[in-house]
Amino acid sequence: MSEIRKIKLEILRPGPAHNQLLSPLTPYIALCGGEGPVTINFPFEHRQLLTRLERLRYISGAEKISKSQREAEIRELGELIGDVLGKVPALVYEIGHARGKGRALIHLRLSLSASELGLVPFEAAIGPNGFPVSGAPLFLQTTVPITLTREVRRGRPLEVFWNRPPRILFAFAGPPSFAAVPFQEHLEALRRAVAPYVKWQPTPEGRVKEVKKIITVLPNATLDSLRDACEKTEFTHIHILAHGAPFTYGGQSRYGLALFSDLDPHDVDIVDGERLALTLTATDSSGVALHRPTLVSLATCDSGNVGSVIAPGGSIAHELHAGGIPWVIASQFPLWMRGSCIAAEVLYASLLRGDDPRWALYDLRQHLRTDSSNTHDWASIVVYASVPWNFERQVDAFHDRQFSKMLEVKFDKAEQLFGALRIRTGVSDGSGTRQADEVEAIYTGIRDELKRWLDDMPSFAPAWQRAARIGKRAASEKRIAILYHRQELEKERLIETASIPVPPKARKEYLSAQEDYHKALETEPHNHWFLTQYLSLGAILSEQNEAAAESLAEKYRSWWFTARQLAEWDLSKADVEKKPGPTAAWRNWNCLVPFTTGMNSI
Repeated sequence: MSEIRKIKLEILRPGPAHNQLLSPLTPYIALCGGEGPVTINFPFEHRQLLTRLERLRYISGAEKISKSQREAEIRELGELIGDVLGKVPALVYEIGHARGKGRALIHLRLSLSASELGLVPFEAAIGPNGFPVSGAPLFLQTTVPITLTREVRRGRPLEVFWNRPPRILFAFAGPPSFAAVPFQEHLEALRRAVAPYVKWQPTPEGRVKEVKKIITVLPNATLDSLRDACEKTEFTHIHILAHGAPFTYGGQSRYGLALFSDLDPHDVDIVDGERLALTLTATDSSGVALHRPTLVSLATCDSGNVGSVIAPGGSIAHELHAGGIPWVIASQFPLWMRGSCIAAEVLYASLLRGDDPRWALYDLRQHLRTDSSNTHDWASIVVYASVPWNFERQVDAFHDRQFSKMLEVKFDKAEQLFGALRIRTGVSDGSGTRQADEVEAIYTGIRDELKRWLDDMPSFAPAWQRAARIGKRAASEKRIAILYHRQELEKERLIETASIPVPPKARKEYLSAQEDYHKALETEPHNHWFLTQYLSLGAILSEQNEAAAESLAEKYRSWWFTARQLAEWDLSKADVEKKPGPTAAWRNWNCLVPFTTGMNSI
């Protein structure tokens, strides 16, 4: 995975966040990097911006906005916003500096203190002179990939717990007075996204049961049903599919979420961001948050639209982020149903794969631009995000967790098919051959995934991380070898005596595993687990041949001493219940003794 370089841009003004209109006369202070502040102005009156934004709504009143008019408006707005960004010298410098350090994603963190700036569609910015590929959409161009997130200014950064087992709540609502929502398409997109991490079952009923352990579906959602679901289960991701709708609060126009009413199932409840934030965050009787989702995605028109800036408050997305939810993905314009389906497909496949969400956001804009070309959905996506100092480490850990889970699912399927293959032995209907071919295809898929995983390792990764991935591939190769070995033993009906030579396929995989363990050991020499595994594979490949065992013992005697000593030291300091690795290594080492001659004296 490529490196991500962070740049923070803060745009401030004095006074409260609300009750201020945009004006070319209003000075804003821009802070970026280590440079001093600069004063910038936005080149439109508040009324002018609202008129421009109205033309991006596809329909204004009863009149349809033509495609050419929308395209011209998004282009002109983007150029104006790009010119404002170009007036921050430190931002130009920081992007140029990051560009000079090779291929990487630039994460532009935009912190805004003024409500009226929340109306400005920064995501549509066109690169000005001095920026990468000037004249092109800044967050679509591929020369220097840049992704933009917004954030609420706060005294202390939000805590983010990214590396948690995924648990998704999918809630949707299409009250009677609104059009039906494409819930089936979204559910299928989520189902495809979780498929690689769902334990395989031979029957459709069994697979559905496993999927329900990850995805909870909440149809005809109400505020109470959302609250009940979030109190009972600790969800990591919440995906809400519903219509956005305007409402009036305190005489000011806002946008809310159209859910079913708790009081009347035939009525609608327009829920604002503050109420939704309180609902999605489970608290105890004293009001302390027990758990909250890491990410909320809103497939909802205008969920990122501020509405009125006169009274305190913001968009639904802004209020969720301000309410303590670290990542919120929304839409600041009307979002086409096709665009919402593309977003669900691309976003959750990437997130559950363990990709960095900033890369996922960049890829999402690319897909929306190419696959939903008659819209400006790519500019509509707005993301509020909190990125703590150790975020990359958390994302890497989650990526490794998901990769391990995917491998485990593949191996489990292979073992279940192997068990079925044993039952089918002697049956001549061709099913055994098909299952054998399917098992072989799983092995090939595992090898391909491992190769991609290793190739994805960044050049700046620490040695221990590189060694861990090489060791993971070695362990997988060893596991494939064991399955090949068992398959041959089953054919010979010698599973208990295990007296036949190591089959050629199994030997090949054992050798590959041993070679990888050696590479891992060279990368991280003090890891006794790699050393023990390398030696144990040598013992297996000696096939209990006395001459081979004597040669093995003579060649690796000092290695055995080293492995034992390292394992003893690690075992003496380990919490056996929490860290079983040292105990397993010690047991593996002791199991090696009978395979060699003269080792009883050690």
